[in-house]
Amino acid sequence: MNTTKDQETLPLLDDFLLFLKSNRYSVETVYNYERDLISFAGFLADAHIAFDAIDKKTLEYYKAYLSSVDRVTPVEGLKNTGELSGTSINRMLSALRRYLTFLIDMDQKIPIPPEVVKLVKTVHRHPKVAELSDLIRFIEAPSRLEKDSRVALRNRAMLELLFATGMRISELVNLTREQIDDSGKIFILGKGKKERFVYLTERAKAHLDSYLRIRHDRVPALFIPYRGRGRLSVKQHISTNYFQERLKWYRLQLRINVPVSAHALRHGFATYLAEAGANPAAIQILLGHESLVTTTRYVHASDRYAEETHHKFHPLKEAR
Repeated sequence: MNTTKDQETLPLLDDFLLFLKSNRYSVETVYNYERDLISFAGFLADAHIAFDAIDKKTLEYYKAYLSSVDRVTPVEGLKNTGELSGTSINRMLSALRRYLTFLIDMDQKIPIPPEVVKLVKTVHRHPKVAELSDLIRFIEAPSRLEKDSRVALRNRAMLELLFATGMRISELVNLTREQIDDSGKIFILGKGKKERFVYLTERAKAHLDSYLRIRHDRVPALFIPYRGRGRLSVKQHISTNYFQERLKWYRLQLRINVPVSAHALRHGFATYLAEAGANPAAIQILLGHESLVTTTRYVHASDRYAEETHHKFHPLKEAR
């Protein structure tokens, strides 16, 4: 992204991004901060509001702008067609809050203190986890739906790995061959630079081996993109966007009602481990969560798990 124009609107924006990089924030996190602050800069420019003139009313206007489908994307300058969720709006407001805090640390004059930036209320929807039978159909979809055998083997292996390990899609697409050892243990450098091990099942390892047997290249990336007729692309790692779009297509073809995605497989991984009696603390380690509170959102997502817990532990469960 080019922040030259936005630098004029938001003082020390480039310095803030450099601060994040030098403090070892991930590339994805820095990109998100940049994108969200450019969105705010664009809002100020369109509304003809100078940074020094920001007040509480400006923040309310900005929240309304973020809630509107008429907002403009920070990258392409095109109108969005979808409404932002409360979680996404709060991420963008948190970016502004963090930026204001940085300006204070740099002894810069700011128009409003960071604590004035209040987050919006979010709707806590009851999370849905697809039935295990649907998840299995989803995982096996590439073998049935892909015409190119190489793509079928690759995408099937990727889905098998996601459900076997519970890793994030960003961790999956960036895997290299050297991260996989013969025992099926994978070393992951995850979100926030946190290190952990995840483990392949025998089933996932078999599908990964089937995919690797057709690889006659020396590219270090574990999952590589192909162009027409199976030719190897110059780009080494498969892109997240491509894989997510492919997963959406699988779901449509399978007519699965409950949303299934790469994240749904991670969610299902935790939920079905919990239903089988796995310790939440162990699931927390496997998922790479810093807090057990985050893990319990996954663990208690299943209606069946909640129902069984109720029947098992309710103090007046016996008929008298």
